Amino acid sequence: QVQLVESGGGLVQAGGSLRLSCAASGRTSTMYSMGWFRQAPGKEREFVVAIRLSGSTTYYQDSVKGRFAISRDNAKNTVYLQMNSLKPEDTAVYYCALKSRWTGAFRYDDGEGYDYWGQGTQVTVSS
Repeated sequence: QVQLVESGGGLVQAGGSLRLSCAASGRTSTMYSMGWFRQAPGKEREFVVAIRLSGSTTYYQDSVKGRFAISRDNAKNTVYLQMNSLKPEDTAVYYCALKSRWTGAFRYDDGEGYDYWGQGTQVTVSS
């Protein structure tokens, strides 16, 4: 079992920045990819960004390209999401997710393919 804990959320004004962290603990010997998803009030969960934990290949939702950046610190089993130029439409609960092992059908933007999820951290961007 793996536990994921998000932190770093909060309230910021439009144009501001936040950095989210997702720390993994427990059975972390096998970790293939981690991603961030978000869910705004009344809306479906959507993919934000994901990163390979070997090689640092990244995948971004178009709406956050150029504003958000994902990075990782494998020694700390932690992934970060740097969010700049925040907009009110970025307001959501942000969840991190872990894919433990590669599978042929895995898609980075498909939440159903991830094995573990954190509890989420609230990001609120005021206008």
